[in-house]
Amino acid sequence: MKTMIAAGTTLAALQRQSMLDPVDHRILLCHALGLTRTGLITQSERALTGDEAARFAALVDRRLAGEPVAYLIGHREFYGLDFRVGPAVLIPRPDTELLVELALERLAPRSRVLDMGTGSGAIAVALAHTRPDAQVTALDVSPAALDVARANATHNQATVRFLHSDWFTAVAGETFDLVVSNPPYIPDGDRHLSEGDLRFEPAGALTDGADGLSALRAIVAGAPDHLVPGGWLLMEHGYDQSAAVQALLGERGYTEVQSWHDLAGIARVTGGRVRLR
Repeated sequence: MKTMIAAGTTLAALQRQSMLDPVDHRILLCHALGLTRTGLITQSERALTGDEAARFAALVDRRLAGEPVAYLIGHREFYGLDFRVGPAVLIPRPDTELLVELALERLAPRSRVLDMGTGSGAIAVALAHTRPDAQVTALDVSPAALDVARANATHNQATVRFLHSDWFTAVAGETFDLVVSNPPYIPDGDRHLSEGDLRFEPAGALTDGADGLSALRAIVAGAPDHLVPGGWLLMEHGYDQSAAVQALLGERGYTEVQSWHDLAGIARVTGGRVRLR
C-alpha cells in the first residue's frame, strides 16, 4: 500500500506519524523539501504543498521497500567529503576510512598510489584531496563506476588518473609506492547479500562469486610486480578474513604483515610490505 500524505500536513505532524527511522525521516524530508536540518526545526509548522507531499511520500515508499537512503538522496559523506552515489557503485562506509588513514600514514612526499576496484572513487579521491602531492591512479572494471568516480573527483577538486582495468592489466610495467584496495570479499551465498542495503548495491562489487578471497588472492599475487621495494599493500576485507589474508601475504613473502581494527574492534584492514631487494 502506498503512503498517502495530505497537502497541508505540517512538518511537526509528519514527524509524529512517521513510519521511518527518525534519522531516515529527517534526511529524506530535508532532501524532498530542499531544507537544512536547522530549517526543518525552525519551520516545524510549515504546511506541505501537494507536490511536496507527493515527493516525500514517494521517497518514504522507496525507503520502506529497503532502498538505501544514500541512493535516494544521491550522495554520501566519506572522509569529510561529499560523494555522489547510485546503483552503479557501493555506498562508501565509515569502516573504509581506516584504510584511508593507514594509507596516509605511509605516504611519503610525491608518492605514487594505486587504488584497485575504486567504485565511487572514495578512497582514491580522499587520498588525492588530502595529499595533492601524491600521484593517485584508480582502476575499475566497470565503466559505469568509473563515470561516477570521475564525477566525484571533479566535485571534490581532486586529481586522480582513472583507468578501465581488470585488476593490474592497465598498469602493466608501472610501479607504485603503495597499493590499496577494497575489493569484493563477501562469499557467494552469504546471507548478508540478501539483507539491508546490500540487496540494492552492485553484486559484482560485493562478492567474488566464490569463497570471498579470490579477488584478495589476485591482488596479493600481482602487487609485488607493481610495488617498489619496501612498498605497502593494504586491503580491506570481511570481519572474519584477517587470518586468511595474513596467510596469503605470508605465503607470498610479504614482511611486516599485520591487521588493523576499525572503531567496532573488528580486524578490517590487513597489509604487508614487499621485501627490500
